[in-house]
Amino acid sequence: MKALLVLSNFIIPVTVLVIVVFGALRRVNLYEAFLEGAKTGLQTVVDILPTLIGLFVAVEVLRAGGLLELLTTLLTPLEACLGFPAALAPLTLVRLVSSSAAVGLLMELFADYGPDSFLGRAASVMMCCTETVFYTMSLYFLSVKVTKTRHTLLCALAANFVGVWAALAITGWVFGK
Repeated sequence: MKALLVLSNFIIPVTVLVIVVFGALRRVNLYEAFLEGAKTGLQTVVDILPTLIGLFVAVEVLRAGGLLELLTTLLTPLEACLGFPAALAPLTLVRLVSSSAAVGLLMELFADYGPDSFLGRAASVMMCCTETVFYTMSLYFLSVKVTKTRHTLLCALAANFVGVWAALAITGWVFGK
């Protein structure tokens, strides 16, 4: 374990050093290359900023306006039929849009049920098995100017659905209910 900690402390500096040495050996003007990359990165941030702001506002409207609670209430009969814990529904829905808002809901779950409860563990695993589908699609597709997403959304939602159920199954298998 100690070797892993030492290794993790040196990974970033060693990576930067390798890049600098490799660039110097190939006689690349590293400063100019860095500035060009920074300029391109900043332009990408400017291009996607409206989308990010829109997503953050949408999540807050969902939470503050009570729409998230309404969706959770409407899904309760389906959840009960499928054996899905109703307490995880808000986290599942918000995770599709915003990771930071999902972390906030995760902390609320920890406060209500405890991090070592089945729900706390399942929510933790779920955060690792799922993705912020709408955030990721809008960010990546906008940055490369893709306008026709074809089957991406359907496939991403299906993968997210599988991730949620995998999290429940893995948590139940490893820790029991």
